[in-house]
Amino acid sequence: MDEPVITVEGLTKRYGNMVAVDGLSFEVPRGSIFGFLGPNGAGKTTTIYLLLGLIEPSGGSASVLGFDSATASDAIRARVGALLDEHGLYEHLSAYENLYFYGRIGRIPGDQLESRIKRALDDIELWDRRNDLAGAWSKGMLQRLALARAQLHDPELLFLDEPTAGLDVVSAREVRAQLLNLASRGKTIFLTTHNMAEAEELCARVAVISEGRLLAEGEPTALMPGSGYDVTIRGDNLGDAATAVGHRPDVISCTVADGELILKMTSADPSPVVSQLVAAGASIHEVTRGRHLEDAFLKLVTPNHDR
Repeated sequence: MDEPVITVEGLTKRYGNMVAVDGLSFEVPRGSIFGFLGPNGAGKTTTIYLLLGLIEPSGGSASVLGFDSATASDAIRARVGALLDEHGLYEHLSAYENLYFYGRIGRIPGDQLESRIKRALDDIELWDRRNDLAGAWSKGMLQRLALARAQLHDPELLFLDEPTAGLDVVSAREVRAQLLNLASRGKTIFLTTHNMAEAEELCARVAVISEGRLLAEGEPTALMPGSGYDVTIRGDNLGDAATAVGHRPDVISCTVADGELILKMTSADPSPVVSQLVAAGASIHEVTRGRHLEDAFLKLVTPNHDR
């Protein structure tokens, strides 16, 4: 079994009498998207700064890619990519010039830089617009370019702090697709987000913190009330098609009532079921999923939340 990419043991950060990070302990497995979740002020960004060695811990330890974050921060930052508070792009430069500038700073060999820039821009389908000024691009396109910048030196690990915040639906979806593509290529992504549906879609494991303390950690389904994902499909001619769907290995239970097919699934992705229903002659009007992770999150961070 691979060693964890990140190992945190009792990590603590105090500012006078205020404890920003309070004895955190967790591990991040290699080659996955790890969701680091919490309300505003929970200590998420402070934890990232500690892992990158940008601030010193008051107690505990953290290892990133085998390096101690307190004593080998330069080695860590040379091997990871990060997209934190700002996109870090120069809007008076073109997309190509931005990546070339950061590639030179990152000491990417000259004979490799051109091919890496082309691959990075091809990945986000923006190579044909490489000569556009970054300042003329939409916020979504800038965020995709910033992700390309963060991975230009081919890091094993990416730290992303709310990469889809403030984006429209289409742009956010494009960024999520970019993250899934990176994970499919074996990259590890340490992701913070306030979007629980996004975390449920992307993350193999999540950790939930509040007031600097770890409240829960594990696979999203393990944190959710009950087991499985609830999916409701509305449409016509669902009855006959539902029989075959009920025998799928990813379907725990299946009932039809009042033009609705109500499923409990082991998978978060209902699209294979929808395709099977359509192939069987059903007409699909709407597909909705229960907000399980959001409910679990609220119960963790607000214990008096109405259940």
